[in-house]
Amino acid sequence: MEVYEIAKKIEGRIDLLAKMRIEIRERAERKAKTAAAYDKALAVTMIRLKNGEEFDIDGNLVSKVPTTYMEKVARGICHKEKLEMDEAEALYKSLISNIDSVQSEMNAYQSINRHLDKL
Repeated sequence: MEVYEIAKKIEGRIDLLAKMRIEIRERAERKAKTAAAYDKALAVTMIRLKNGEEFDIDGNLVSKVPTTYMEKVARGICHKEKLEMDEAEALYKSLISNIDSVQSEMNAYQSINRHLDKL
């Protein structure tokens, strides 16, 4: 590899990291919003269950839930919000891993560049 090629690869990684910094903010916001939406949906569902409201879970009517099972049942009712929250968290963590990987690649190219300069 030539010095010019290495410099271009380092530049590419720098540009990619800049884009990822913007994206991580967006993913962090989505992660926070989906967690808040899940917490709210869970609380509202528990209140509705306590007030005696019926829910249909895959064709099964749920009503008069004992207090000891109320949170578990409410979690089942709010499964879509939980899925969105888990997905947002996974995408956030995935981006962090990708950023670490790009930084490692850039460090490797910088090391190669230092050794090429000595030749």
